Amino acid sequence: MKKDVDAKQLLKILVGVAWLDGIIQPEERNYLRRMAANTGIADDPEIQSLLSELKPVKPAECYQWLEDYVGKNPSQKDYYGLLEAISALIYSDGDIPTQEAKLLTKVQLLDPSSESPKSTGDKVLKTIQKLYRKAISEHA
Repeated sequence: MKKDVDAKQLLKILVGVAWLDGIIQPEERNYLRRMAANTGIADDPEIQSLLSELKPVKPAECYQWLEDYVGKNPSQKDYYGLLEAISALIYSDGDIPTQEAKLLTKVQLLDPSSESPKSTGDKVLKTIQKLYRKAISEHA
């Protein structure tokens, strides 16, 4: 069950990341659908709704999902999984919009390999909170 929850949370984040530039590119769409199928969550109603692209994901919502995910999973393994998934999505279309590049840079700066788990979790959350506040202020 936990693995399904983590996969769903990660896919939600990736859908939000894909929307950061205001549109989901065909390559991003293919990547997201493939990931949903590979993780066995393609039939989840919430995932189907997100993949339908009927309602764009706002940056603030994406950052909130990211904060929730990292807040619950501050381990190095989870960090690298998140970084790898976000990187794969961002690079899938060969075009890296400014919003996506900024997010990727911020996530890369959060490498927990040289710090204790508690300080890493705090650092990750503070950085994501800053991104979240900025996204809210830009869209207010």
